[in-house]
Amino acid sequence: MTFIGKSSLPARLRATLHATITLSVLSLAACGGGGGNSGPQISRSSSSAVASSSSSSSALTWVEGAYAPAENFSSLCENPRTGIAPYNSQPYPDQQGSATQENFFLRSITNEFYLWYNEVEDVNPALYTTPTYFQLMKTTALTPTGTPKDQFHWSAPTDEYRERTESGVEAGYGAVWALLSAVPPREVVVSYVQPNSPAAQAGLSRGARVLEIDGVDFVNGDDIATLNAGLFPTDLNQSHTFKVQDLNSNNNRTIELNSTEITIAPAPTVKTLDTATGKVGYILFNTHIATAETALSNAIEQLRSDSVSDLVLDLRYNGGGYLAIANELAYMIAGSNAADKTFNTTEFNDKYPNVNPFTGESLQPEKFYTSTQGFSEDVGQALPTLNLNRVYVLTGPNTCSASEAIINGLIGIDVEVVQIGAATCGKPYGAYILDNCGSSYFTTQFKSANAKGYGEYSDGFFPGNTASSNTAELPGCIVPDDYDHLLGNVDEARLATALHYRDTGSCPSASTSKGHTDLQKAQAAGTGDGVIHQPPGLGDMILRR
Repeated sequence: MTFIGKSSLPARLRATLHATITLSVLSLAACGGGGGNSGPQISRSSSSAVASSSSSSSALTWVEGAYAPAENFSSLCENPRTGIAPYNSQPYPDQQGSATQENFFLRSITNEFYLWYNEVEDVNPALYTTPTYFQLMKTTALTPTGTPKDQFHWSAPTDEYRERTESGVEAGYGAVWALLSAVPPREVVVSYVQPNSPAAQAGLSRGARVLEIDGVDFVNGDDIATLNAGLFPTDLNQSHTFKVQDLNSNNNRTIELNSTEITIAPAPTVKTLDTATGKVGYILFNTHIATAETALSNAIEQLRSDSVSDLVLDLRYNGGGYLAIANELAYMIAGSNAADKTFNTTEFNDKYPNVNPFTGESLQPEKFYTSTQGFSEDVGQALPTLNLNRVYVLTGPNTCSASEAIINGLIGIDVEVVQIGAATCGKPYGAYILDNCGSSYFTTQFKSANAKGYGEYSDGFFPGNTASSNTAELPGCIVPDDYDHLLGNVDEARLATALHYRDTGSCPSASTSKGHTDLQKAQAAGTGDGVIHQPPGLGDMILRR
């Protein structure tokens, strides 16, 4: 990952910032993405919030409302790293410091750059551990619907975060779990499997249900630690035994899974569906990581060669990633409809009305990219296009940030987006990822909007009334997830509905829910999707310059 080329920040602080911008994540309880958690845990244990004192921290004085520059505390670490960083081949910048100095760094950064800095209580950095203090550095305000305004606060080990988002590699089995119920009777199902992974080699596929882990009953067992350790291995070469029931099988079987380095396939399924009314392309797109540039270019080229007349884009499990990848894909879908038009704009807090505080550049609308940006392809290669004025998008509550930016960017230039599924998670916010002392921090710093200035979809996009005055309500159908069919199968509920809507312009059947708004219905439909594990960086929108 490259560092920011120019900045108004002092050099020492600038070295801690790498060029990433993120449009939010699911709440910590929903995705397990924050705080370095390995996944959506079945239960959580509490930890002490009080920091230990040290001689170096005792010299620091907290004065409420008085903020020293963040550079005064940058890279002063309680446990400094030594050696060479694997992601940039440079020595770690860490120097001996204290947890309190790390906290003062977070406090100053929050005051300077946090989007809602004036809603954060100023508390003494010496009283808390750094993980606890970071969680205090955010607003506690609620949205009009009563949900936390900031659900997007997270941190993660820097080395792991960089490897995952740049190389597409993480530790695991390759089975992406959907936790349908975290309390007895518990239920977890495979949502999809990474190709050539231990899970794939063991024959696991979508719809398989876990019955036991290491001899512990998953549905009603009391040994929560064993269940969590089995589902979410924290390191390589961890072996666990699973009793599973495969899709469309009445029999159980036992398999052993060993955690290894998993190569993430960003777009594992690309199909051309022959229908009575023409060819329809289908892309399962799961994450906006760097390697998605190649995968999506190849997918669009394949569908263009097949002369598809429509596209179904399956984003139901796509938690986000690089914003530029979203921009590229939106252009490849719209083609000439997007040429020389604005994809998105950004707005920072009121201290920076006209300038990007991290680059020093004036704030300008970002146009649709017509060529590759150098993530996994050479810079400047012309992108293939479908030149569509309509796209069918399959969504759920795990459709977040960069995925929502595709939707918002397209509706901003009047490309029709027909939404099939459930409400998206609602992440119109972003941030530069900040590295300090071995941790990468996401703290909300800007909000994003499309060419029409719209970006207030904090409750998510949702299908419903085609004549709605709510811009977030799109034409389409509310459809629960379907774990009884493989993704890309024309009988899978959301894909089948998209094809039906394409042929008829209407949903297969009207909702029978009474006394609820379309948003409430769409949110309720998403409860069946389950909680999908989105590691930090895969549930964000990230910009790289």
